[in-house]
Amino acid sequence: MTGFHLAQVNVGRLVAPRDSPRVADFVGQLDELNALADRSPGFVWRLVDDGTVDAEAAAVHPRVADERFLINASVWESAEALWEYTYRSDHLRVLSRRREWFERPDGPHQAMWWVPAGHRPSVTEVMDRLARIRDHGPGPDAFTFRDRHPAPVPPRLRPRPRSRTERVRRLVR
Repeated sequence: MTGFHLAQVNVGRLVAPRDSPRVADFVGQLDELNALADRSPGFVWRLVDDGTVDAEAAAVHPRVADERFLINASVWESAEALWEYTYRSDHLRVLSRRREWFERPDGPHQAMWWVPAGHRPSVTEVMDRLARIRDHGPGPDAFTFRDRHPAPVPPRLRPRPRSRTERVRRLVR
């Protein structure tokens, strides 16, 4: 246990309003997908859409206020747990049809990053992680499955720096 969990966000803009027949098949599967995630090994938390718009996030990221723009954010115990859910469960069946329901992204549409265990990302935070990938490319603060970064090592588990005396003794030997 590293003391860190993996946060992820993926976003997309539907090709039609949520009540349109063009996206009805996708919208009809959302509860099933969320339930599958909730019971998947390694799942910790997901952002729940309560029908309200995070005013701060909408001010910083205007797309958030767009009713066709969907945000999926969750936290997992590990990258492996998220991978299993994403690519080795019934989620893949829906993922493989994403082009039917979502517009082609005009920039990064997914990001992952490590958070301290217990942290729950806000909408503003998840949108900022996408912006980091857009502006700087993948790195330790925002990455994808292709460019994974390991969890940070908590300070209590890092090797202790040697004292000046120990360093000098070693050099003298």
